[in-house]
Amino acid sequence: QVQLVESGGGLVQAGGSRRLSCAASGRTFSSYCMGWFRQAPGKEREFVGRITWSGSSTVYADSVKGRFTISRDNAKMTVYLQMNSLIPVDTAVYYCAASISCGYSSPRYYGYWGQGTQVTVSS
Repeated sequence: QVQLVESGGGLVQAGGSRRLSCAASGRTFSSYCMGWFRQAPGKEREFVGRITWSGSSTVYADSVKGRFTISRDNAKMTVYLQMNSLIPVDTAVYYCAASISCGYSSPRYYGYWGQGTQVTVSS
């Protein structure tokens, strides 16, 4: 099993940047494919991006492609979400999640979730 804790959220102005971190505990972190999701008030949780076990491959939602970057450091058991050129519609609670299988964008394939961290982008 793996436990996940996100950090790094906060208030940022439009056009700014923010880096979220997701710290994992558990001995098998490097075995998990990691995903980032977000949920805005009144909306369903949506896929942001994912990264493979080794970090060699990433996939992003069209809405964040070219602005967001996911990376991971298995030695530190941490996955990151670098967010650049933020816009107000990026405002949401951001969650990291772990899956034993890679290649999925639906939240239902991720069995482990953090508590989320709020990102608010002001115009």
